[in-house]
Amino acid sequence: MQSQEILKFFFEMGQLSRVKREGWRLLGIEQPESIADHTLRAAQIGWVLAKLEGYENPHEVAAILMFHDIGETRIGDIHKLANRYITADETSAVAEQTARLGNFGPQVMELWHQIEERSSTAGIIAKDADLLELAVRAREYMAQGFSDAKEWFQAAEQRVTTKSAKALIAELPNISPTDWWHGLKKLD
Repeated sequence: MQSQEILKFFFEMGQLSRVKREGWRLLGIEQPESIADHTLRAAQIGWVLAKLEGYENPHEVAAILMFHDIGETRIGDIHKLANRYITADETSAVAEQTARLGNFGPQVMELWHQIEERSSTAGIIAKDADLLELAVRAREYMAQGFSDAKEWFQAAEQRVTTKSAKALIAELPNISPTDWWHGLKKLD
C-alpha cells in the first residue's frame, strides 16, 4: 500500500475538526461543536457504555465510533430537517475513503456498517453511545438557555435501546453540566 494514500486519509480525517454539527444552528447556536468533538466524546461514552452493558470488547465499540461519521468529510453534516429535502450517498463516500487504506480498508468499512445497520451487539451499543452523546450535548445547550435543545434530547431518549443508555439518559435532567467541577477548586 502506498504511504501517500494513507496520509491523504489522515489529512481527510482532519476535516472532521472543521465540519460543524449543523442541526444545532437551527437553535441559534453560532459555533456548534465539530464532528471531531462529537466523535471523541461518543467513543469515550461508547467504551464506558460497553463496560456497563457487560460487552467483552469495549475497544471495538470505541473503534466503531471513531469511524462512524467519517463520510461527513465529503457530504457534510446533514441535519434531520435537511434530510426532508436532500439525499446523500454516505455509503459510497465511506467506501471511497476506506478503499485507499488497502487491506484494512474493509475492516474500517465493516466498523462503519455495524453502527449504520445496528448489525451487531457492538453496533447497537455504539449507536446508543452516539445518541447518548447527542443527549449530553443537548443537556449542555439547554443549560446555556437553548430550551429547544430539549427536542434533540427527547429524540435521543426515545431511540436508545440498551438498559444502561436508558438509565443514563433518564438521569441527565437531574444533573448540571457543571456539577463535575463543583467542590474541586482548591481553596487557600
